[in-house]
Amino acid sequence: MTLSPVTTEIIRSALIQAAEDMNMTLIRSAYTPTIYEGKDCAVALLDRQHRVLGQSSGLPIFLGNLEECTRHTEERFGPDIWEPGDVWVLNDSYVGGTHLNDCTVYAPIFVSGELVGFAASRAHWIDMGSKDPGGSMDSTTIYQEGLRMGPTRIVVAGEENPDVLRMIETNVRFPYVTLGDMRAQVACARMGVRRLGELFARYGAETVDAARGEIFAQTERLERERIAAIPDGEYEATGWLDNDGIDLDTPLHVTVRVTVVGEHMTVDLTDCADQATGPVNCGRSQAVSAARVGYKLLISPSVSLNGGSFVPLDVQVRDGSMLGAREPAACQYYYSSLGMLIDLVVRALAPAMPEQVAAASYGDSMIVQFAGELNPRTGQPFVTLEATVGGWGAWHGSDGETALINNVNGSLRDLPIEVVETLYPVRVIRYGIRHGSGGAGRWRGGDGVVREYVMEADQDLSLWWERSVTPAWGAFGGEAGAPPRVVLNPGRPDERQLLKVNSLRVRRGDTLRCESGGGGGYGVPSN
Repeated sequence: MTLSPVTTEIIRSALIQAAEDMNMTLIRSAYTPTIYEGKDCAVALLDRQHRVLGQSSGLPIFLGNLEECTRHTEERFGPDIWEPGDVWVLNDSYVGGTHLNDCTVYAPIFVSGELVGFAASRAHWIDMGSKDPGGSMDSTTIYQEGLRMGPTRIVVAGEENPDVLRMIETNVRFPYVTLGDMRAQVACARMGVRRLGELFARYGAETVDAARGEIFAQTERLERERIAAIPDGEYEATGWLDNDGIDLDTPLHVTVRVTVVGEHMTVDLTDCADQATGPVNCGRSQAVSAARVGYKLLISPSVSLNGGSFVPLDVQVRDGSMLGAREPAACQYYYSSLGMLIDLVVRALAPAMPEQVAAASYGDSMIVQFAGELNPRTGQPFVTLEATVGGWGAWHGSDGETALINNVNGSLRDLPIEVVETLYPVRVIRYGIRHGSGGAGRWRGGDGVVREYVMEADQDLSLWWERSVTPAWGAFGGEAGAPPRVVLNPGRPDERQLLKVNSLRVRRGDTLRCESGGGGGYGVPSN
């Protein structure tokens, strides 16, 4: 069947917009600020073969990854497992690749009795019943990190499965908002079912299938053209994580080798540290996603994502490594190595693409978490999770961006001061630019930020701050950005320098100052 380019473009845009509608349904329906303010979520529409039809703006780290959940379900139970009206959930770290808080909810889509695709979303649930509220910075096995679910039906033929909901409810600390966020994801899936069904009703299955094939083929051609423009060769870069959160004196290496041959690229991640004792590990599928993010932002950022995007890209991961963890490896802070991995893809290819690459960014999510048994404002237990913005690397022709979320997280936002102070017993007394933290260069790296809190109740503090051993490096003679710095009670006799800590008891009146890193500079400084 031959389609006009106009029809193909209309269907392409409709698929992307359908994913955006799903995403907005999720965000507007969510119960926790991690989702409705922070936007810690991503959604996708998939075809029958688990290939991406459309993916919304969201967390890039889930790029081309949600389909692993639907594919795993089908491989485990067979292709006849899918039924109209069913909705599933999965959060297994070794399948989805991330930590247990990231729950993927997905539903099959039927048109005229035939399976045509899937609607899927992934969102961060605030607590999964881990040994510490919200998540543990010092976990050493997956069993300490909470409720782990393989493919599980939460809705059967349109009706909630009470047994599964009861299991979730009795295993998490905040059941009301957790089930609320789950139902928001169910609503998101149903929006995807509706939107794709409307598209098939308007154009017919033959036309939609033909458009899909043309969209995939166009994208693959464009991707191959971008790769072919890179000189053939082998490119390599290495960086070091500070530590695994348990052995604080041992950095962990991440090496990226990129091979370009004609229209094909291979990203080899096999030479990285073995899976660690602490929670810096991830499942293979998430390492693949991170490599895809590095590839996409550098090679073809303007080409929309779909099932043709990664056909000419091969990613190799070593089983049993930090990036290809096996049970029972802890995975709570899986993204530390992945932010570095993304920057390393760019660093490796810098000699071949000097005017396209950027210096390194501040890198990690730089998590601040407060938790307590009693919020004096509500009389209830509480936990909050905040990602911190920082400086991005400069590139040929421009300084780096200042106070931007890291490239792992994309559309994620730091929580507004008003939200933090309204919902939790802390007060933000300072929030501003960390001037001069960007690396010097012909173009300077972006600056990080300073965010300072005062505790208004006794509570537990957890931190996960990274990239002090390998701060944001410069490019082509540019200097590195300043590393992160966190100080508890600055200027007092009990002052402490911290980067990683789990459930440290802090008291009312204590002060926490957090300074995120700057981005690397590009080019030799002029003076």
